Amino acid sequence: MAMFCRQCEQTAKGEGCTVKGVCGKTSDVAILQDLLNYSLKGISVYAKQARDLGIKDKDVDLFVIEGLFTTVTNVNFSSHKISEMIYKAYEVKEKIKKLFFEGYENKFGKKFTAVLPPACIFKPESSLEALIEQGKAYGVISGSVDKNVQSLREILFYGLKGMAAYADHAAILGRHDEDVTSFFHKGLSALLDDKLSADDYLSLIMEFGKVNLKCLELLDSAHTSCFGNPVPTKVMLGVKRGPAIIVSGHDLYDLKQLLEQTKDAGVNIYTHGEMLPAHGYPELKKYKHLAGHFGGAWQNQQKEFDNISAVILMTTNCIQEPRISYKDRIFTTGLVSWPQVEHINAIAGKKDFNRAIQKAKELGGFKEDAIEKEIVVGFGHNAVLSLADKIIAAVKSKAVRHFFLVGGCDGAKPGRNYYTEFVQKVPNDCIILTLACGKFRFNRLDLGSIGLFPRLLDCGQCNDSYSAIKIAVALADAFKCSVNDLPLSLILSWYEQKAVCVLLTLLSLGIKNIRLGPTLPAFVSPDILNILIEKFNIKPITTPDNDLKEILHT
Repeated sequence: MAMFCRQCEQTAKGEGCTVKGVCGKTSDVAILQDLLNYSLKGISVYAKQARDLGIKDKDVDLFVIEGLFTTVTNVNFSSHKISEMIYKAYEVKEKIKKLFFEGYENKFGKKFTAVLPPACIFKPESSLEALIEQGKAYGVISGSVDKNVQSLREILFYGLKGMAAYADHAAILGRHDEDVTSFFHKGLSALLDDKLSADDYLSLIMEFGKVNLKCLELLDSAHTSCFGNPVPTKVMLGVKRGPAIIVSGHDLYDLKQLLEQTKDAGVNIYTHGEMLPAHGYPELKKYKHLAGHFGGAWQNQQKEFDNISAVILMTTNCIQEPRISYKDRIFTTGLVSWPQVEHINAIAGKKDFNRAIQKAKELGGFKEDAIEKEIVVGFGHNAVLSLADKIIAAVKSKAVRHFFLVGGCDGAKPGRNYYTEFVQKVPNDCIILTLACGKFRFNRLDLGSIGLFPRLLDCGQCNDSYSAIKIAVALADAFKCSVNDLPLSLILSWYEQKAVCVLLTLLSLGIKNIRLGPTLPAFVSPDILNILIEKFNIKPITTPDNDLKEILHT
């Protein structure tokens, strides 16, 4: 098959992209991503076996994490860069293979003779053209397995991709967790095991959800250790006169390095998309030239970046095909990449953004101030739970009737106006928690307050899902009930694989009655969907009026 991809919510016709990705990736890129993923599974078979012998290699572990993150939606669109990773994957596999075989012989005094899956002996072709042709045999649904097993394999695989994004962010800040790292190898190698049943994969998926909670906690600890606990902070929406660099994506450490390198450069730095929560971190907000926030969610970037005299820096994922009008002033860094776009590499963990800074000065920036309004961010778990006693009192006094977590990924397909309408119709005695880029559907609305509390509490990036979970669990402990018995409803939007792994974590915690939209995943088979409905009462969103009526019993 030339191309088949259904890992995101926008997949063509709700079934799968077969010619070119709705995200913009070409068939060649999709095929190479499939081949890279196949290679990573082969590495992980050896890595899991080696770990069982007490053999670990940090470089191997990190490569698998980076490889998975590279194939998350809207990350890497460069066939040359992905092919380089495939060749690197072969080297990494041969390294861990050698370590495993040597370790096995040292431990047991004999050679390993068990039959390993074909991915363990896979060798890539030497040219890009041949590699693409070779990759056509390794698509996500290649082979013949039961449709429910296939569905569960994809659910686990996309969850692993999402967790890789979080693990990579944590690794950049020097944080690792053995349970998290080892599960990448356990999960990937299980995807090649034809002896596993649907029940086996369901168990693995629930185990994965709990492991991903550890990964989210790891990233939260990394962020707060490096940048401080977020505090409620007013953020200017708009721009100020002068040279400008707009930072999009998710990587706070990239932003920190850029802020430090521009503190005396006369260049204003703006966040875009999921970088908005950066303004709440003490170690980032202290830079006075972190001037404000520009634009909305990722899917609007082509329009927003068009015809402005500013440099754009894309970190991690969420890039769209750059228009000609700004292709010469957009830079990528980290794992994100687009062909013919200048990339800034790290050297010994540090990045030199001088080229982007000089380009910003040459462009001159915005000609005049254009300030829209101020909004407030910084309601992470530390900030919210410091008010736990007041929140509990407000619930008991019936000043606060209900909490809604309305968040997740934004996207371009029709139907996402549901989330705007839902928030607008939430009664005035209810508080809304939000996170990730889904909040751009409503975070400019003036929703007022309930006593001390703003009715809209921005908990951060999708990377900060741990904050929402921690808040919910803490409130459940305070009220001596389960999360499912709290006056709390989860209204989630999904787009890509990070949303998948967060959903699996919520399910592993036993959280029920989640409403999910705007559509259900194409990779969930009818039988598996029925299991999720029966066990967790997952529901598709309907209309704001219907859903609110059912939730609030009005």
